[in-house]
Parts: sequence; C-alpha cells; structure tokens
Amino acid sequence: MSIAVETFGFFLGALGLLMLGVTLPNSYWRVSTVNGNVITTNTIFENLWYSCATDSMGVSNCWEFPSMLALSGYVQGCRALMITAILLGFLALFLGIIGLRCTSIGSMELSRKAKLAATAGALNILAGLCGMVAISWYAVNITQDFFNPLYAGTKYELGPALYLGWSASLLSILGGICLCSSCCCASKEDPAGRAGFPYKASAVVMAPALSDEGDSSFGKYGKNAYV
Repeated sequence: MSIAVETFGFFLGALGLLMLGVTLPNSYWRVSTVNGNVITTNTIFENLWYSCATDSMGVSNCWEFPSMLALSGYVQGCRALMITAILLGFLALFLGIIGLRCTSIGSMELSRKAKLAATAGALNILAGLCGMVAISWYAVNITQDFFNPLYAGTKYELGPALYLGWSASLLSILGGICLCSSCCCASKEDPAGRAGFPYKASAVVMAPALSDEGDSSFGKYGKNAYV
C-alpha cells in the first residue's frame, strides 16, 4: 500500500509542476473590463511579464513591462517565487524518479531510496509553498486596490490563472506529503530485510552435528578393534 501512496504522491507532484509551468506564462493573472460605448469597451489583462488590451472588435495589443526596477515590489517578488517553485519542482521530479521503490537504478538500497523520496517530497512541499505565497500575494494586492475607494488607477479582478496556480500549489504540497510518508514506511521495512543475517547460526548448529557423526563412527567397530 505504501508503494501505491508513494507513486500517487509522485504523480501529484509532477501534475502540480506541470500546472505551475502553465500558470507562470498565463496572460490572465488579473482582468479588468472598461465599459463605455460599443466602440470603446475593452478588456485589459495582465500577468507578471506584460499587459494586454482587447477592444470590442477582438483586436489585441500587448506590451511588455519596460523595466524590472520600475515594477512594483510584489510583482518582482512573485516572479522570483514562481521561478523558484518551478526549479524546486524539477529537482523534486528528478529525485523522485530515482527514489521510487518501483524503479530500479543500479543496486541502490531501500533506505537510500527512501531518503531520496523523502527529499523529493520536501522539495515538492517547498515548491507548493512558494507557488501558494506568490499567488496569494498577487491576489491580496488586487483585492486591496479593488476595495480601496482612494485608488485612482485601473481596478482589476482575480484572473483564472490565479485559481490554476492555487490548485497547482495544493497538488504539489499533497504530493510532497505522500512522498515524505514513504520514508517512515521504508524505515519499518528495512529491519525486516536485515533479519536474515542471523542465518549464519545454522553453521554453528551443524558443527556439533558433525562432531556427533564423527563420534558415532566409532560404534561401527567392535570391542576387539581396540584390543
């Protein structure tokens, strides 16, 4: 059962990594609709890298943010956290492939594979936390500006990319927990594997038997053989 949980956690972490990779370049982190007449109605949507506007005719114009230093601090922080989450997820994916008990790479011991699986699980949890913090930080700034009556800029709403990022982070965390739980299961199975070493005692048991057999050979001769 623990092998199934371990494999399930690995695939959850891989799915979370894939969804984080889709979330990062997604254009709809925040969305705003500017209402006017039929000609001027347009939709503005942004992510961490660029901003786009679509008019009522369906024509889109996008422009990248001109300077990284000119950006808000939370945007730079979200960029760093998302990239860190994806890098940690890739490292966890690599270690998880090696640490799974259903994979065979060389003659690696069960205890070492369990440590690699636990490390992969910890990295998945860190990746999920980084993604969760980045998405939540970005969402908090959107809601603060939206409900602030003194804010004179464009008011945005939460985009679908944020919900995708929350789901991806949650999957990564759950996958990491499943992988870490396999370490305890492997440590309980390891002493059972080492219990076979006392079998050497059979050689000690055989020694008296040989001596008894040697002693019994004297019984084949009669008493006259010693006279």
